[in-house]
Amino acid sequence: MTTVRIPAGWPATEEQARAVQDELREKVALDEPGPPPGTGHVTGVDVAYDDERDVVVAAAVVLNAASLDVVAEATAVGRISFPYVPGLLAFREIPTVLAALDALPCAPGLVVCDGYGLAHPRRFGLASHLGVLTGLPTIGVAKNPFTFTYDDPDARRGAWASLMAGEEEVGRALRTREAVKPVFVSVGHRVSLGNACAHTLALTPAYRLPETTRKADALCRRALREATA
Repeated sequence: MTTVRIPAGWPATEEQARAVQDELREKVALDEPGPPPGTGHVTGVDVAYDDERDVVVAAAVVLNAASLDVVAEATAVGRISFPYVPGLLAFREIPTVLAALDALPCAPGLVVCDGYGLAHPRRFGLASHLGVLTGLPTIGVAKNPFTFTYDDPDARRGAWASLMAGEEEVGRALRTREAVKPVFVSVGHRVSLGNACAHTLALTPAYRLPETTRKADALCRRALREATA
């Protein structure tokens, strides 16, 4: 497990964090389709916290996109780098997530975040932030729709409805299991929304959440228990 220090100059206030978001948001690439589903590697990242001990652990799990077998995995542990502020959660997670990705022995390919990309109040969630910093194609697949509105998709697997911020489509509510609550997919960086949804369906052959998220969640929870034992 890699140990992470809070980077020098890391934002310490909400004002500083929002200024970083404003600067980096201009670098999000929305004109690339992204890798085809079922090809190469796809990597899930997730984090777990122990706020009382000031510990955050990140996990990165690489899957073969065709078979969904685990290819590689890595974890990183550090101090919590920012207070809990809705809309600024990436600043609590980015240093350890970057360290976990850097510790992988192979290229991660597409990165799937348990959270948001453009489906974020400032259009710059963790998936976008991570994509801009690494240059990797990224998507966000969230369990809840944040503050955005949507019509309920049809009950069949693969049905979707636009996730709307006024007149702007910021993502899609996507049904990954028949008659089960949808997940909420948004573009992070260097991937189209349609392709992000196709990847999400390819990663959900048996459960509501992508296999990338399920495996990264299990790994980071296990690593947190070990780090705080």
